[in-house]
Amino acid sequence: MSTGTSGAYWAEQALPSVFKHSLLGRYIPQFGGMTGSRDGRVVYLDGYAGEGRYESGEAGSAEIAMRVASKHLSRHGLRWTCFFTERERKSVTRLEEIAAIYRGQGVDVRVHHGEVDQVLDEVLRTAAGLPLFLFLDPCGLGLPWHRLTQAMALRRTANRRPTEFLMNFSMVAVRRLGGNARSAKGVERSSERFDEVCGGRWWRDFFPAGKEPAPDADEAVAAEYARRLAAATGMLVRSVPVAKAPHHKPVYHLVYGTWRQHGLWVFGDAAARARDAWWEKLEVVEEQGDPDVLFSTASLIRPDPEVVAKAAVPAMAQNMERLLRCGRPVKLVDHTLEVFGDYYGQVTEVAARAAIKHLHHQGKTPSTGVSRNREKIRDLVVEPPRR
Repeated sequence: MSTGTSGAYWAEQALPSVFKHSLLGRYIPQFGGMTGSRDGRVVYLDGYAGEGRYESGEAGSAEIAMRVASKHLSRHGLRWTCFFTERERKSVTRLEEIAAIYRGQGVDVRVHHGEVDQVLDEVLRTAAGLPLFLFLDPCGLGLPWHRLTQAMALRRTANRRPTEFLMNFSMVAVRRLGGNARSAKGVERSSERFDEVCGGRWWRDFFPAGKEPAPDADEAVAAEYARRLAAATGMLVRSVPVAKAPHHKPVYHLVYGTWRQHGLWVFGDAAARARDAWWEKLEVVEEQGDPDVLFSTASLIRPDPEVVAKAAVPAMAQNMERLLRCGRPVKLVDHTLEVFGDYYGQVTEVAARAAIKHLHHQGKTPSTGVSRNREKIRDLVVEPPRR
């Protein structure tokens, strides 16, 4: 279902990949730490792994996961079983070279030449009773809808063990196939392939034949895909747009799914930190392109993190105040999206502690935002005001 990547892709990390890999590298260590302590094992699948490492020496998605697995093994005795699939023979050869390094460190790395669909059943069998994380990042169309949703349904009914996914939903493909569906000369089989990914023809309604689609038709399709995925799996699903540059249309959405509020909290924090890494990389790229420029465009238009946080704190405090109207204590992690509101994925979890302090200074909660017994920010409890 996916298309291959050219050799130029692996020369160095592109800007969209900076965000994606920063997010992945920040999140999956915490996924392993949060879910793997009970059984001492975690199963991981990278369904479109590529070469594993860029020619520049930067780690690709596969090596990011192997590094995490190696550190968890050496520091905590947590064993990861890592599956990597790749369809391009040249990329598989390079990936095997990287995998050999980490096998030497004791990591269980299994590389498969072929499509992810061919190995998915084996992954699910291996992960029976264990936490499972799926990273699906095709250069094109991904897994058919029925395969993804059936896998999640099987995991939920069989053992209810922690299961999460992070997947690339191509906005480039949405726009291209939307044009294909509208055109009288469009190739029906291409539209049918996207039907298989989306679980039906519903997406075509956003691109009516012979008519100009709404300006945000592509974003509407992405939002509806995430909504349907949540409904079909019973998971908490969030979608994060990723672009090449500010004010550009997203090249894809990273769609995240979990059954746990803890996962939702940590993912939002990781996304906010990855966004900062994206802006920093953009500034470096612009300065390298024009070393004589005094101020890069990125530095001028980048939202100041302190300004964003300053706006977020009172807004989040109001969100917490609304939650407290029930008259009962509120544990932050149980209400992730309600707490962060519009700032989910935009500010780190530190803003939540600041929001509690803001509420306390207003006399609307006796809670101070100070951790006791080294509890994490997400585990803080906000008490209603005393009568």
